[in-house]
Amino acid sequence: MCMDTLSVMDEELHSLLDRLRDEAAAGPPGPTADHPTARDPAAYGPAAYDLLAATDDHEVLARVLVEPGRPLWAREIAAFRLGCAGDRRAFEALVLLLNHRDPERCVSAAHALARLNDPRTPRAAAALATNALRTAYAVHPVRLLTTLRAPEAVPALVATLQRLLAPGDPHWHVALACVEGLGHLGDPRARPVLTAALPHPRLGRAAEEALSRLPGA
Repeated sequence: MCMDTLSVMDEELHSLLDRLRDEAAAGPPGPTADHPTARDPAAYGPAAYDLLAATDDHEVLARVLVEPGRPLWAREIAAFRLGCAGDRRAFEALVLLLNHRDPERCVSAAHALARLNDPRTPRAAAALATNALRTAYAVHPVRLLTTLRAPEAVPALVATLQRLLAPGDPHWHVALACVEGLGHLGDPRARPVLTAALPHPRLGRAAEEALSRLPGA
């Protein structure tokens, strides 16, 4: 692995740890959708945070993903570190985080999934990107598909963009991610949907740029 890649990974890890430090220090929450029964004090607080931030033991990190009562921040640290290390036990947790309502969790999950090298990742990202019930959270699955450049990417981005071009659809930011992704992928199958996006006031300029990247433009 080159030094530039290691530097980016360190930067992303430090960013994640800085974001979650205050969350860890807050201690055990009351029952929520993310922590329905969490009450074990040993699973929370600065000591647990410091352990997960410092350990190189994959078994310690993997246990966090399956032990009951672990808070979301702890699972996120464990999944991120395992994913960046190529440990596929992180896959399910990272996919859940990729579609979380908190965009920062999605960004970290996408970063780790891109480095996990799990063959299930493109299909999972495509399923999230094309799920009409979760469109509001689809930006990062779309961007991950673009990064992966897997066979699933172009069909998923085309299908999602086609749906979002409907008059009055509010998710233009997801549509823009699709347009930009299709431009980066440079697949001629995207030409019809990118052409259809040209008149859109928020997408037209990006669609024109994406079309210029396609073969034969």
